[in-house]
Amino acid sequence: MQPADENLAELFWAVARSLRHLTKETLEPLHVSPSHSRALTVLLRHGPMRPGALAEHLRIAPRSATEVVDDLQQRGLVERAPDPADRRATLLHLTPAGTAIGDAIREARHATAERFFAGLSGVDRAELARILRQLRE
Repeated sequence: MQPADENLAELFWAVARSLRHLTKETLEPLHVSPSHSRALTVLLRHGPMRPGALAEHLRIAPRSATEVVDDLQQRGLVERAPDPADRRATLLHLTPAGTAIGDAIREARHATAERFFAGLSGVDRAELARILRQLRE
């Protein structure tokens, strides 16, 4: 039985914090910050894009996205190139090293999620996934 003062939002955020903390620990050996990890994941999933589009995907200000991209470019994980559709604009591309780190991030997150949710039965996992998809929509 749950305490009377424990509501769904509190439970949800506690679980989210636990998963975020575990994921952060898992990503430490890759030497990427959470913001770098998110940017690499977006570029890996969606391909080359303009910096403004990356900022929208990350739900951050364009200036903040520029700082993240600058850091990733300095590490050799992202390149800026002219957009062939509009040479005044810039496209962001993952380098081979960026793709490798992005793949490692995806694998690490998957392994972390498997460990995190390992205590749930298959039925519970399916039900949780159904509920989360419903809430997302």
